[in-house]
Amino acid sequence: MSPTFGSLQYHNYRLWFSGALVSNVGTWMQRVAQDWLVLTVLSHDSGLAVGVITALQFAPILLLSAWAGLLADRVPRRALLFGTQAAQGLLAVGLGILVLGGHVQLWHVAIFATLLGCVSAIDAPVRQIFVAELVPMEKLSNAVGLNSASFHASRMIGPGLAGLLIAAVGTGWVFIINGASFVATMVVLFLMRPQLMHRLPRAPRASGQIREGLRYVRNRSDIIVIFIVVSVVSTFGLNFQLTSAMMARVEFGRGPGEYGLLGSVMAIGSVAGALLAARRERPRVRLVVGAAFGFGIAEGVLALMPNYAWFAVACIPVGFASLTMMTAANTAIQMTTEPTMRGRVMALYMIVFLGATPVGSPIVGWIAEVFGPRWSLGVGAISALLVSAGAALWARRRWDVTVHYHGGLPPRVELRNAAVAGDSPGDGKAGPAALEVPVDPTPPD
Repeated sequence: MSPTFGSLQYHNYRLWFSGALVSNVGTWMQRVAQDWLVLTVLSHDSGLAVGVITALQFAPILLLSAWAGLLADRVPRRALLFGTQAAQGLLAVGLGILVLGGHVQLWHVAIFATLLGCVSAIDAPVRQIFVAELVPMEKLSNAVGLNSASFHASRMIGPGLAGLLIAAVGTGWVFIINGASFVATMVVLFLMRPQLMHRLPRAPRASGQIREGLRYVRNRSDIIVIFIVVSVVSTFGLNFQLTSAMMARVEFGRGPGEYGLLGSVMAIGSVAGALLAARRERPRVRLVVGAAFGFGIAEGVLALMPNYAWFAVACIPVGFASLTMMTAANTAIQMTTEPTMRGRVMALYMIVFLGATPVGSPIVGWIAEVFGPRWSLGVGAISALLVSAGAALWARRRWDVTVHYHGGLPPRVELRNAAVAGDSPGDGKAGPAALEVPVDPTPPD
């Protein structure tokens, strides 16, 4: 089997990949349908209204993710996923019934978006680390890359299909179909073979475990750099639902089909980035920073495209750069975090990644209304360039890492400039330090 698809040789991962592919198509369909419903039916082409609804959907991540990460470290992850998938399906069906009945109002969508955000906050960290129980550790990077490929391959299908369905039967049926798609994930979870699971150790119950997760991250400057870069790019740059809707509707005067097509075209670049990531064994911090810089350039070019056709083409490198950054960040964090701490660390990552959306979406929506849709892309490009350049300069000045290899033993890392607590990728103690790690420990590269 090709190294790109190596994780598919494992029965449980193969099931998860196929079920997630179906569910992700439905998720992308709902995202497009929800934005289009708010933009064209429940408001007068208001980018701010779309931004507020998006913010409500992601705001619970700020409040619940730390607790959800601890839950993912403590409880059986497969059982937890059963619950979150069922809840998301029921919420989608409920909103669809309201729309089909002709009773939906903007406040209804706000409530459903908030409830969906609460469930998603619980689902996100356990979904991120569950893949580590489906494949051996040496295949984790490949599995994370294929997960991203599945998600963004669905993005090639979902938005375009949603646009066609919205034009043909309306947004209500799109929500119903998404609700039904979660059945696929629940079925594959049921069919998995427990004896083939690579179970991660679970954290025992103890007081102060959320604070313990915060301390762990505070003493890992490599993780902090990733958090800062991803947070800024996510806040101002990864608002494609909003910016694509405004560009298609306001700047180019197009309908739901053309709007949905933009998401599908962007997914071409995203899938390419994900498949390349699946071949990469050890993503590093420098890849996260470099991809963020590339994203800033690509989105700046996107904002300048003169017509719809060129805009669609320019979406491809934006999708490639954003996916490369996100997959490298996800994998680098998971592969260098202790298994019993992974849920809490990934929950904090979800806070800075998805939790930035409630802050960024209304701001970007306001910029689109006041200064025009092109500036909603421009602010994302500028912020990505600034944060990636700043991170690169900081890392070059503060990190000084030497790696020593001893035969087949894990590499030993000597941190020479850890004079300030928390300034090294190690334990943050003052003075020179040495650290044993089982994976690539060279974030400055």
